[in-house]
Amino acid sequence: MANHSGLGFGAEERVVVVHVDDVGMSNAANEGAFRALEADATCGSVMVPCPAFEAAAEIASGRDDLDLGVHLTLNAEYETWRWGTVSDDAPSLLSPDGGMWRTTVETVEHASAEDVETELRAQVERALEAGVDVTHLDSHMGTVFDPKFVDVYVQLARHYRLPVFIPRVDRSVAERRGLSGGLKHYVEMIDEAEADGFPIFEGFNADSLEFEPGTGLAHNTARVASLPPGLSYLITHCAQGGDELRSITHDWRQRDEESRIYSDGSMGRAFREQGVHTIGMRELRDLLRDR
Repeated sequence: MANHSGLGFGAEERVVVVHVDDVGMSNAANEGAFRALEADATCGSVMVPCPAFEAAAEIASGRDDLDLGVHLTLNAEYETWRWGTVSDDAPSLLSPDGGMWRTTVETVEHASAEDVETELRAQVERALEAGVDVTHLDSHMGTVFDPKFVDVYVQLARHYRLPVFIPRVDRSVAERRGLSGGLKHYVEMIDEAEADGFPIFEGFNADSLEFEPGTGLAHNTARVASLPPGLSYLITHCAQGGDELRSITHDWRQRDEESRIYSDGSMGRAFREQGVHTIGMRELRDLLRDR
């Protein structure tokens, strides 16, 4: 699907999934995400273990106009805003305070692949039971991409027949993302997934919060300009600024600004001016399941 087979686009055209991460993390995340999803964001993913997941699921339940996947969650990174596991049977995922480990390094050190599979399967099932028409899977903080866990990620995708965020990588990119040790296996995994009809993303950009407040539109426009021909994945973290978000994370201004520019038409104009097509993950799910 590197050449958009079945999507109706030419090989040299740029097509991007505009993705909102962290839906369900907090009420602020829900408010900002759903506002963007009514405008220029094409899809998002829910963090099932988090405090505002039920509120997000209630909004999403029964709505096939909302394109939501599961943001597979193995970390609770904030000092004061904590959450634990969905499963009662994944003890190695929990830090001494009862919440998930804060960093990817800690999760990789302490968590077993068996507990990761148990927990992530429980997260998908909880989302489905809550009425979310799950369109895809992706990874919070990229933790599931570690060689220790990546097979679980692919197995879940195959079991539920859901597209997943899988970027095509070369050796230099893999090394920067800490994948060098399992690079051969990762490349083989991509080849097998692509042969089975899973979409593979030629480009992605995760630098959604790497800007000074007030420069978000210029930063995000440059991110779009950097995307290569083919299918790409653009990550955003849209959330509503205010007391709640401010109490959780230091980058609350950037999240609030992203929510604004992805909901007020600014980014829609940027996509059109650069000749970039936008699609959601539902289209990729339907194409995968039709194969």
